Amino acid sequence: MATVSLISGNCGRGGKGEDNGQGLGFNSRVSNDFLASDTRIRLCRKLSGIGLKDLGGSRQGNGKKFRVVSGVRKGKKHEYPWPDNIDPESKSPLTYLSHFKPLAEKPKPVTLAFEKPLIDLEQKIVEVERMADDTGLDFTDQINALENKYQQALKDLYTHLTPIQRLSIARHPNRPTVLDHILNITEKWVELHGDRAGYDDPAIVTGIGSIEGRSYMFIGHQKGRNTKENIMRNFGMPTPHGYRKALRMMKYADHHGFPIVTFVDTPGAFADLKSEELGQGEAIARNLRTMFGLKVPIITIVTGEGGSGGALAIACANKLLMLENSAFYVASPEACAAILWKSSKAAPKAAEKLRITAQEHYKLKIADGIIPEPLGGAHADPVWTSLMIKDAILKEMEELSRMNTEELLEHRRLKFRSIGSVGIREGVEVEPVRRRNMKTSELNAPKFADIESELEDLKKTILEAKGPSDAITQQKLEKLEEDLDQEMTKAFVSMGLMDRIESLNLELAKSPNPDQALMKSLDEKADKIVQEFKTNLSHPGAYLGLKKRLQVMDIVSKTVELKENGEKLKSDLNQKLSSGIKAKMDALKRAREKLSRGDPLDKNLEKEAEDAKEELEEVLRSANLQVVGTTKKDSLKSSHALREQIAKMDREIRHEIEKVIEEKGLAWKIDELKEEAMKDSTSEKVKELEAEIKEAISGALSDNPLKERLENLHESSDKEMVEGNLSMDNGRW
Repeated sequence: MATVSLISGNCGRGGKGEDNGQGLGFNSRVSNDFLASDTRIRLCRKLSGIGLKDLGGSRQGNGKKFRVVSGVRKGKKHEYPWPDNIDPESKSPLTYLSHFKPLAEKPKPVTLAFEKPLIDLEQKIVEVERMADDTGLDFTDQINALENKYQQALKDLYTHLTPIQRLSIARHPNRPTVLDHILNITEKWVELHGDRAGYDDPAIVTGIGSIEGRSYMFIGHQKGRNTKENIMRNFGMPTPHGYRKALRMMKYADHHGFPIVTFVDTPGAFADLKSEELGQGEAIARNLRTMFGLKVPIITIVTGEGGSGGALAIACANKLLMLENSAFYVASPEACAAILWKSSKAAPKAAEKLRITAQEHYKLKIADGIIPEPLGGAHADPVWTSLMIKDAILKEMEELSRMNTEELLEHRRLKFRSIGSVGIREGVEVEPVRRRNMKTSELNAPKFADIESELEDLKKTILEAKGPSDAITQQKLEKLEEDLDQEMTKAFVSMGLMDRIESLNLELAKSPNPDQALMKSLDEKADKIVQEFKTNLSHPGAYLGLKKRLQVMDIVSKTVELKENGEKLKSDLNQKLSSGIKAKMDALKRAREKLSRGDPLDKNLEKEAEDAKEELEEVLRSANLQVVGTTKKDSLKSSHALREQIAKMDREIRHEIEKVIEEKGLAWKIDELKEEAMKDSTSEKVKELEAEIKEAISGALSDNPLKERLENLHESSDKEMVEGNLSMDNGRW
């Protein structure tokens, strides 16, 4: 602070301070760093004409001096936009442009769920070290042994990571951020801001940096290192402003010839209502289109997780590199599990199916290289990880620098055109073997409703046929077998088993009379083919048309068998019935007709009816049948109506069960049960899954109105059963 003392007297005179009462003189003492000499002169001239009455005081003739003291705060000159003197050797000359500062406190260590076995070893090492400090004894050998054991356990753990475990490492709170890596690998760095539309999204960072004397444009998703930073950075989820800022910097780099290096670490683009209103999809699509036309080399590094289009919007590069424990996906495993299995608990299974790891992407030729990480993840040694990234960038840039503009653009286009082709090149005819082994399209496959209708029609035809060799029935059965053969052939071709079946048939044809050893070998090969076919068929959602056809064939076979057994039984009974019994049956029929008209029965006719009934029962017992009741012939119509009610109730119950499975998220458990049953149907896990699924379904249906309707239906069916009903079921009539 500069102090100004104003003392009454003759300003600039050096006199004795006399005053005639007409004015007031000032003697000024001002700090040289605040007021220059000409400023002091102007101040004195301005204040010399001020009288006491203007200051609110009175002048007395006793010669006392009047003192005014004031304080003025020294102003701080703002250095924006450029400082006066920029140090050319400074790594970050415009530090005020970046909000990224070193953390005041070291982040707290975070232990992931699968790392908990290592905690026990760490605690043992700490206890032994504390014991050595307290007692003064030498525990060096024990500590070294425990440390070696810890390193071995760490190595074993991190060399056999599952996809969901790698994803948890990619999301680790202490994992180095994009700016950490940029500051570690660049000699100079200047952060740039704004999309030139009034916005600056902190979730996307951009700037110019130099590596070994060459300037690069760096663009990346920036997550926070703590809760406060994560809120400020929106957890690394950009808005449309962020993508437009990235697009502006890409065009800037393309104009000046700077190679572009992008870093991907985001769960995805921010999907709130405001972002959609501002054109989130349009901003991402514009970035995708523009990146394919940039004339400078582009390298993308996936440092953490890369989610869907939000990651791809800055990742259309000539070279895509991934850190060892990073992940790249179209949908997060949690979201995928919630969609497919109605529960996020199935995320580990979804992570395996999605193939999100760097290793899987490298196999599929999506990623061009994998950058190694230290044991424990990138957060275990951030500087070493950054150096690995730097070496990878320089290596790939050396290759890309040898390409001209046309070659760069074509290289980038072909990279993305080849993704998903699995070796099939565009414009080249597919090999016959590959085409034959492709899974056929189910677009024109018959719908389940059509198959169900066909089944009901076929059952009705079989049951109403007058004999076992009815022409219409035989024609429909042959059509069903033909359709099933076609579906089976398609499935064998799709599974790649057709060549093995043809080879097996060829071996069998070469040996019309095979010996026992050859026959055993052929049987083993056939069993392997059948087992592989069943395994492929058991996969959920696979070969649905074939599965339905097999179910239809099973039902039709049972219906035909039932019809044939009924015809055979009828023929046997007709052979065993003598002419006398037939005459008595005619008498029984006449008695029923009289009763139906209300006429009384004479004793002889009543006795004949009873004798006919007893003899008929005896004949049925001799045919190994059991009489369970009798009914009138007219009641068959009501029995048919009852069967229709039962079928309708069965469909409703199935619908309710499917609804419960969907609401409770039991689909993934049922799939797991099928997989376990294929391995071992008698295992304890299979029994536990069955009990758990049954308990969940029965608990959900306990209060359902269908339960009461089902009980009423049971009562109706009991009333239908009256004496004299002749029916056959598994040897009972």
